[in-house]
Amino acid sequence: MNPDFPLDQSAPRGGQPAFWVGPRHLAGDDGRLYDSVADTLSGLGWTSLTIVRGRQEPDEEPEDRQVLRSTVLHIAPDARCWAQWSLADEPFSLGELPIAWQISARAETSSPIAQWSAYFTGDVPGEAVSDFLLALDAHDQPAVSLAGPQLVLDAVVAHGWFRDIDPSRAEATDPTFTSHIGLGEVAPLIQDADPRALTTAADETGPPGWQAWAQPALGAPCLWVAAFAAGVPHDLVAAFAASLSSTEPVLRRVLPEATRELLLRAPAG
Repeated sequence: MNPDFPLDQSAPRGGQPAFWVGPRHLAGDDGRLYDSVADTLSGLGWTSLTIVRGRQEPDEEPEDRQVLRSTVLHIAPDARCWAQWSLADEPFSLGELPIAWQISARAETSSPIAQWSAYFTGDVPGEAVSDFLLALDAHDQPAVSLAGPQLVLDAVVAHGWFRDIDPSRAEATDPTFTSHIGLGEVAPLIQDADPRALTTAADETGPPGWQAWAQPALGAPCLWVAAFAAGVPHDLVAAFAASLSSTEPVLRRVLPEATRELLLRAPAG
């Protein structure tokens, strides 16, 4: 694939040429993170609900109403898992990037709270989020881990990523040192029903969770961030990690400006 092949991003989306690009973890979401993931959820039979909050002035036509905040909620058929598209609401950020998808699961439908949540900002490759959801949908016990953390590291190492030289650190990075995944302290506000997380004092470290991110250059802003609460089963994180680090090219029309020069690409079709 040719990284210098011209790509006219000023053209209308419908007229933009498609390219096969890699590596996947730097390819962005093609501006379709909602659509690609929502299509996966629809195919799995999840129900979608839209909550719109806005403001309408007196005598204003309904179509002129100002939509201030909106949320789309997708619920699994057994109601134990759900995925929320909340980019418009921007409830909080990871790596200074607003959350786009929040995916949660509970052990039983009788439980009023999520057992765990996972969070994805924009430009996380949609393929990786979809593969995480496919694994979640197929999981008989979405709140129970079926493997240890080594499975996550094995998934990326199998695709050429490097483990940290310190064997005590559950971390890995891609060969260009731009993307990383590791098990450690999670960001504030990550929802987890683990009692240790609920009782952790401000000056204490809670149970570790997985985090992944891409930083195109040292000191540069992150391209994307993903965070998993401590309770997210390692096998589900491994499904995300395997897809994220996959060496298979992905189809894109819109490339992230920050990684455009780092990508290999070839015309599709």
